[in-house]
Amino acid sequence: MYQYTDFDRQFIKSRAAQHRDQLQRNLSGELSDDEFRPLRLQNGWYVQRYAPMLRVAVPYGELASRQLRVLARIAREFDQPSDKVYKAATEGQAKLGTQHLPVGYGHFTTRQNVQFNWIPLTQSADVMDLLATVDMHGIQTSGNCIRNITSDALAGIAPDEAIDPRPFAEIMRQWSTLHPEFAFLPRKFKIAITGATEDRAAIAWHDVGLRVLRNAAGEIGFKVQAGGGMGRTPVIATLIREFLPWNQILNYLEAVVRVYNRFGRRDNLYKARIKILIKAEGQRFIDEVEAEFADILAHDGAAHAIPQAELDRVSVHFQPPAQVEQAQAATTIIATEVAAKDASAYQRWLAQNVRAHKNPALRAVTLS
Repeated sequence: MYQYTDFDRQFIKSRAAQHRDQLQRNLSGELSDDEFRPLRLQNGWYVQRYAPMLRVAVPYGELASRQLRVLARIAREFDQPSDKVYKAATEGQAKLGTQHLPVGYGHFTTRQNVQFNWIPLTQSADVMDLLATVDMHGIQTSGNCIRNITSDALAGIAPDEAIDPRPFAEIMRQWSTLHPEFAFLPRKFKIAITGATEDRAAIAWHDVGLRVLRNAAGEIGFKVQAGGGMGRTPVIATLIREFLPWNQILNYLEAVVRVYNRFGRRDNLYKARIKILIKAEGQRFIDEVEAEFADILAHDGAAHAIPQAELDRVSVHFQPPAQVEQAQAATTIIATEVAAKDASAYQRWLAQNVRAHKNPALRAVTLS
């Protein structure tokens, strides 16, 4: 997985320190709740019916064990409401027929984030500092901005994968983080990317869906879809570019989001997503994006094309680890023993939890 540089770590720590200052000013009355709201949202802090909710980003779904341990610590030590808050929540939910509200846990979302639902806002700065110690944060996991970029859960190991999408996802993550032009879009903006034949990343259900592939000439590029989404108006994304050279992806995304930012509706929350704009404008939207893309290339696109050296620098972080010789005999014995004890349960687990791996000598296993 991508390893943070000293710059990356300092950036996350500075962001946590900034949140602490904003929180203290809010608690002291210097910063009103209305003024504090967009600031905390940009760091992943919602205030819901009974208590705050924190959403932590897990870029393209990769977590290290040290990060999982910190998430577990946050659940254990911080995801605990006061007696007063929990009593009010329990009484409120009882009216709806819900008898129990669990605390002290986090859960994974469908877009590769982790959410906690009971952390008191007064402790939010401590949680941000703790996340920063393991290169984690909640930046742009909420608010009308470019959200966490998601990918195939099997990226890097799937046998049907033509190109590993993770280096591109990381480059796009760095580009979109605190992008000054896209901090206050008409609505939230979600991007997903895959490099596989099977669409496990559900790119057609995203504001922008990207499939990295090779064309007939063997060149690497992207098939670009836009305007997908679920919610009250489910829409399958529209194909807007059949093939885009890989090094122009940031310029093209800039054009797409810029057109959305310019023409997306801000007068109606339920009509503000890019899917509504694309369905209303059709080919005119695509024409506007192509015109904006051409303008970017003519004026400042060269500076924002991805150099091969940058792709190589990021790709190094996603190289598979050196293979270690496994004790195949011991593994076989254990598997045989399990199968003998409960053949049907083992076969069911084998069918549901074990997949083929890009390396024929290995398997991908889902632990459950």
